[in-house]
Amino acid sequence: MSVHNNARKGDIADFILLPGDPRRAKLIAETFLTDAKCYNEVRGMLGYTGFFNGKRISVQGTGMGMPSISIYATELIEEYGVEKLVRIGSCGSIQEHVNIMDIVLAMSACTDSGMNKFRFNGKDFAPTANFELLKKAYEVAEKNKLSAHTGSILTSDFFYGESHIADPFLSWKTYNVLGVDMEAAALYSIAAKYKKKALAILTVSDHLLKKQAISASDRQNSFKEMINLALQLA
Repeated sequence: MSVHNNARKGDIADFILLPGDPRRAKLIAETFLTDAKCYNEVRGMLGYTGFFNGKRISVQGTGMGMPSISIYATELIEEYGVEKLVRIGSCGSIQEHVNIMDIVLAMSACTDSGMNKFRFNGKDFAPTANFELLKKAYEVAEKNKLSAHTGSILTSDFFYGESHIADPFLSWKTYNVLGVDMEAAALYSIAAKYKKKALAILTVSDHLLKKQAISASDRQNSFKEMINLALQLA
């Protein structure tokens, strides 16, 4: 067991899906997996292991933000030997052509967070997806004719912007960053440290330019294309 996870050694598969919302972890386990068993309830951050098409898969809620996913990713790797970590979550689009409910495959993750600045003594690090997982996800999306975009995203520490900044995403938009999440850069950085494989697959839940958004219940329940895509990477 670890500080934030009461699973025992062997309870967690070497391939894991990481939604931010623990209720989404429960939904995935009950809807997509067979013989799913709950291995963690610490702090309400639910985790399950079951089978998809005969392959053993785990799904673990991580909470919101880089510090939270950093805790779970580190413990999953160090304590439970997880090899492949796939974040499945939401993002806000900052490009006109990236629409609500489209899928974003995050090739790299820029960030406004200071976490990596601290790690690297003020220098920049480029958090990047695992090529093998990214390539396979791209091919699955193409085969299934999904509306998917591959490129850079921004992992931000801010959900609510500051009023004195007129357009906080203008520079990122200009440099063709597709959307904004709050976790991917941390996941990619930790995976790089431990030489593990990571990928963030995101569904666009908000369009920050068009002022569009889906409801909280839809955000929890309507990401089936993304989940199916992620499961096929196991």
